[in-house]
Amino acid sequence: MLSITSAQLDALLLTYVFPMVRVMSFLAIAPLFSNVALPKRVKLIAALAIGFAIASSLPTQNLVDPGSYVGLAILGEQILIGAGMGFSMRIVFATLDVAGELIGLQMGLSFASFFDPQSAGTTSVVAQIIGLVVSLIFLSLNGHLMLVEVLSRSFEWLPISADPMHAEGWLMLARSGSVLFATGLLLALPVVVALLITNIALAVLTRAAPQLNLFAVGFPITSTVGIAVIWLTLPTLANVLEQVFDAGFESMAMLVRVWAGH
Repeated sequence: MLSITSAQLDALLLTYVFPMVRVMSFLAIAPLFSNVALPKRVKLIAALAIGFAIASSLPTQNLVDPGSYVGLAILGEQILIGAGMGFSMRIVFATLDVAGELIGLQMGLSFASFFDPQSAGTTSVVAQIIGLVVSLIFLSLNGHLMLVEVLSRSFEWLPISADPMHAEGWLMLARSGSVLFATGLLLALPVVVALLITNIALAVLTRAAPQLNLFAVGFPITSTVGIAVIWLTLPTLANVLEQVFDAGFESMAMLVRVWAGH
């Protein structure tokens, strides 16, 4: 008859449960993996497969009793680590959402908003289109695989232990949100500048010919100019987004190292 001792059960929990908790909390917040359109069963199977693969490659853990207060503290720490890493990459995608909202506002399409199940709110149609393009580019660049790679490397940079995380990491995560609007504005700057020039030209035209209906003439012109500029910038969008994604991966890796005190 097969029997498992309490020591073997504790070793099994330390080997697989703690790494899987970090993996699951990461996938619950990380972009693309946390998409509500993805079935929950697929998310669970992916989390279990990735967690089992990572846990099998880790050295044997001889920490504490997983049912003790210290073990529960380590469990909570793994949840925070995975959630923090996922949130760090989520900020990168949020900057692109800000860029789409700014472009839609300047084009006069901010009123054309739809319910976005991902953010559980309303977003402009331009932001949703840009979000879909960004997601496709992210997948074409194997960004989802790089997310898993950084997650796997995090166990080397910050192993599972009873040592508390350094508070500087949370400060770094809070400061990374400060670049949210700045980066979004820089990404939307070509369209914003083109539409600003267009609005100035329309203002001059209205002063020269007051009989023109600005609302009837201006809206089609601004929309056409905005779409044209977006179309012209599409060939260079992949290179720009690649740099943005690389910065996001570096920020996520640096966050883990700061938590570890490196």
